[in-house]
Amino acid sequence: MVIEAKIEPQVNLNDSPTKQLLKRYEHALQVKDQWKSIFEECYEYALPQNESFYTEQPGRRRTEKIFDETAVVGVQEFASRLQSGIVPNYARWADFVAGSEVPKEDQKEVNLVLDEVTEYVFEILQNSNFAQEVHESFLDIALGTGVLLVEEGDAVNPIRFKAIPLPHVCMTSGYDDKVDHVFRKRMIRMKELPVAYPNSEYSEKMMMDMQKNPDKECEVIEIVYRNYYNMKEEEYKFCAIAKEHEHKLHEETFKGLGSNPFIVYRWSKCAGEVYGRGPLMLALPAIKTANLTVELILENAQMSISGMYQVEDDGVINVDNIALIPGTIIPKAPGSAGLQPVGPAGNFNVSDLVLRDMRTNIKKALYNDMLGNPNEKTPMSATEVAERQADLSRQIGAAFGRLQSEMVAPVLQRVVYILKKQGRIKIPKVNGREVKIQSSSPLAQAQHQQDVATVDRFLAMIQGRVGPELANILVKQDEVAKFVAKKLGIPETLIRSQEEMQQFAQQMQQMMQQQQGQEPQTPEE
Repeated sequence: MVIEAKIEPQVNLNDSPTKQLLKRYEHALQVKDQWKSIFEECYEYALPQNESFYTEQPGRRRTEKIFDETAVVGVQEFASRLQSGIVPNYARWADFVAGSEVPKEDQKEVNLVLDEVTEYVFEILQNSNFAQEVHESFLDIALGTGVLLVEEGDAVNPIRFKAIPLPHVCMTSGYDDKVDHVFRKRMIRMKELPVAYPNSEYSEKMMMDMQKNPDKECEVIEIVYRNYYNMKEEEYKFCAIAKEHEHKLHEETFKGLGSNPFIVYRWSKCAGEVYGRGPLMLALPAIKTANLTVELILENAQMSISGMYQVEDDGVINVDNIALIPGTIIPKAPGSAGLQPVGPAGNFNVSDLVLRDMRTNIKKALYNDMLGNPNEKTPMSATEVAERQADLSRQIGAAFGRLQSEMVAPVLQRVVYILKKQGRIKIPKVNGREVKIQSSSPLAQAQHQQDVATVDRFLAMIQGRVGPELANILVKQDEVAKFVAKKLGIPETLIRSQEEMQQFAQQMQQMMQQQQGQEPQTPEE
């Protein structure tokens, strides 16, 4: 178990701002060092294809400790299931709706405008690399912490996403227990620094190094940190520092909600800790037990196939020259017993029970064993799919709320910030008061289904007790329809306004009167 010790940064106010930032970076590395061992174990047993937290040779095989693939496959399925439940591909998994500061009489019109903005935003997301990068980021959330970089693109691709591997970043939290410093380590060739950071200024030593050895790799630390001196709005400082030369290459200021390019989100966390704790950490003991059990099974199988033998040491048989292959003739002294097989010490069938339990525990920890295994021959019905999503929503309820506040909302705020900066959309601030983000993902819909089911039970109970005629008098059917449409994420354009419903009711009344041979009455009559 990791217990994060409190480490105070050794910052001298007399140092230059660049040295102060580098000391904060060293402090963040010390905090991360406390987590490296458990992070590396999770990578070795469940994510062997990912880059190590320690220095190693490129292309090194990292599957020596893996004898059971349950965790390796389970993490991939966990990331896919999480993506399909929260941010599914080619689907609209959130809506921009009017906030509490918008007057109620104007909310209908505002929601219609925001619905068009939502369509455009998700069109941009679907045409970007969001789906690929968020899946890679969800692999790290299995450990507990994911980092997604959202940058401004070009005219063809307005937004670029990049999943930052956990070994490349470290972070610290502020007074409000939120991540306020993100440090990213990059290795860039000296000749590529002007391309990576245009309009940068270089020291004399850096200029000499660029001329002498342009292919030399330079360690650059990118830092994004919160500026607490500006409390009126969110403000972040971004700077890139060449660590070896202690020289600041680039500096920039980001202002406004959604201006921070780094989206850091956690699965769950303990109070006072920076890094999150994911389901893979909880399943690690079962993963190690399953791998050890399979390793012992393989060793026992090798013993059963090749066997164990004993021989009398009579000075004639040389055990070093014995090869147990077909057609081998092994000499023995007259009167000696020769090779005698030795039976195993015990029965190893109990390992099947242990292995089955461990694999079940791993699947449960990674939320891959819900409502039993579906039959591959029979496709799942819509009800079964909805029930599985509802079960997943109930199991990850707490983590789902944190992912909504730390990943879903910041991603959309960042996308809106970039699109507004490029002049592609015009929308008020997405701050919850003017415009709020309403999740409509499958997991959110599964939670809303409970509210819809409650309304259905209420209507059925009322109709059963007082009859359908009196139930229609007691219950506002139009408001019920609007409530259900809102919970199911139905677009505003499909729902009639109050004026449209009145006009439609008058038209229906006129049609009924014409069919009965009566002259239609005007509203004044």
